[in-house]
Amino acid sequence: MAKTRGYSVAMPRFALKIEYNGTPFSGWQRQTDHPSVQGAIEAALGRLENGPHTINAAGRTDAGVHATSQVATVDLQREWTGFRLAEALNFHLKPDPVAILQVARVAPDFHARFSALERRYMFRLVARRAPVTCDAGLVWQVKSPLDVAAMREGAAHLIGHHDFTTFRSSICQAKSPMKTMDEIVIEEHAIPYGQEVRFYLRARSFLHNQVRSIVGTLEKVGAGVWPPQRVATALAAADRAACGPVCPPQGLYLNGVGYSDDPFKEA
Repeated sequence: MAKTRGYSVAMPRFALKIEYNGTPFSGWQRQTDHPSVQGAIEAALGRLENGPHTINAAGRTDAGVHATSQVATVDLQREWTGFRLAEALNFHLKPDPVAILQVARVAPDFHARFSALERRYMFRLVARRAPVTCDAGLVWQVKSPLDVAAMREGAAHLIGHHDFTTFRSSICQAKSPMKTMDEIVIEEHAIPYGQEVRFYLRARSFLHNQVRSIVGTLEKVGAGVWPPQRVATALAAADRAACGPVCPPQGLYLNGVGYSDDPFKEA
């Protein structure tokens, strides 16, 4: 149960830890004519307190992208315990595939986006001939086996502070393509009649489509179409045309946000 921690403001602020399946949504961000995760949560808040309500997220995921640990902040009129607010929101979010995992009362200057020190993404890629059934919509499927060692060699060229123009969407609104990639971990898991490869990427922030561009490029390396060194060549080109294909969104998950003081540690 979340603690109040002694904060005294006119509009108490809460942090929400959120899980969702992005398949039925046009993305995180509220849109007028299409369903969104933000819109679903704000509508649920409106059933608890008169609105309008605006929630701010650590990251704006695209259409079809999932989350296991998205974080958002919201100001409310009432003092709620974390347990009661989470239970009430989960009740009103049905039947949307969105769940509030935890709620914590936070300081008035805490902001889900601007207070974040890092974001962590996971991408799930399945390589097998037979169609994916149980994980349909939750992974990207390719048919050819992948060389994980080669992908790790290619990924090593992306670690550090670089100009990531090659791996940036043409509609990206970030002011600069310079980003620091702190970590890329690639794990291989055996599955019936194939393999699942999971990519874990960690950075303070990411450019639009950066993760999907990186995974799409590394898949070319794993399939033997690109040598690992070509990832370094593509990065140095600072040219979108040098990038491998952008992989589809359904295998991507926002799976963590880091803060200097974890708002959920006492929740």
